[in-house]
Amino acid sequence: MILDQIAWSDCLVFLLCLVPQLPIKVGLFETIKCGLTALPFLLLRLPYQLVRERYFTRHDQKNPFVRQATLFQDLVIRCVRYAFARIPASIGKVFFSKPVALPFFYFRLLRNGHFHCPTFWREIHREGFSGIYMIHDETARPDIVVYYCHGGGFSMGSAYFYMEFCMAWLDLLKAAGYENPALLALEYTLVPEATYPTQVQEALAGYKWLLTIAPSPERIVLAGDSAGATLILSLLLCLSNYTSLRNKMPGLAIPISPWTAIISSKNRNTPSDYLDADSLRLYGQQYISTHASADDAMVSPGRCQDLSWWRRASPTQGWYFIYGAEEVFAPEARDLVGLLKKSGSKVEAYEEKGWIHAWPVVKLFLCNSRVERVSGLQRMVDVVVERLPPEKID
Repeated sequence: MILDQIAWSDCLVFLLCLVPQLPIKVGLFETIKCGLTALPFLLLRLPYQLVRERYFTRHDQKNPFVRQATLFQDLVIRCVRYAFARIPASIGKVFFSKPVALPFFYFRLLRNGHFHCPTFWREIHREGFSGIYMIHDETARPDIVVYYCHGGGFSMGSAYFYMEFCMAWLDLLKAAGYENPALLALEYTLVPEATYPTQVQEALAGYKWLLTIAPSPERIVLAGDSAGATLILSLLLCLSNYTSLRNKMPGLAIPISPWTAIISSKNRNTPSDYLDADSLRLYGQQYISTHASADDAMVSPGRCQDLSWWRRASPTQGWYFIYGAEEVFAPEARDLVGLLKKSGSKVEAYEEKGWIHAWPVVKLFLCNSRVERVSGLQRMVDVVVERLPPEKID
């Protein structure tokens, strides 16, 4: 199930879903204050900057993303960049929450001619974790399982916001020859409701549950974007410390734009990316809280320099990193890829030139052609097929 790109009608419906929730979740005063604060940007700075850089700046002086972006993509990313830097996480959290994301998802289905969701899904609430479980045929056992952790700086985001992305992934896995692909999207607790190590413990609980339904540990693919990629890296380091789980490592890990070092001088703003280094530092400090250090390997996996630990923590069929060349996290991601190669692990990395943070997710919603929209997902599916080929279900 791969829907078409985001249209202006989708944007309008998203706002209609969002606006009633903001006063409920954050209060009327804070909502009005945020709206009034954003008006100078929306009415003055945004149009001025957009027109100046797109139409009155030489091509070689434009930032790498703008050189290739459509007007719609450029407009959306500028708004996201402002929101990430200026809008409080308490408000940003509402944007991605279930009461907003789920009705928006069903509108997207309806606009694409689906009167019900073609992929089976259900909420999972088990001791220690919650999530959304999706599968092609709920009456049969899966032959491949993706365990996905969403991004959002540990402060916002939800599995519900990623449902379209996850279902598109399942659709491509089915087309690639898997009989019954499944996916568990973890709904981990956000800060400030909980801080480290709660999120890692929830990820571990979800993985243990997957071991009961997957045909084997090697048929599990760990994946996540941004803070979600941090969680899967921390989870792998954690698994390798348990004697009972060392022989139950997953088959493959796919970190998308990983936030490998929570606090790092290399996490600097770029002209293209929508992430903001100051906001990231704030979100990172809230996640760490007083329970750990920013240099703790379980908090910031990129800080782990122990090659033997990474060898133990590596999936049986290795790693596939995917990130944008223009994003804030690119330098630290390159460092971790280099470290894993030194450990002897099987590692591949794809760095998309000119693109930004979490581009496989961004492209699915913002690009025009179907080929371009699923290009990131298709790359990941191709790697899954190469490392964990489809096989008949017993």
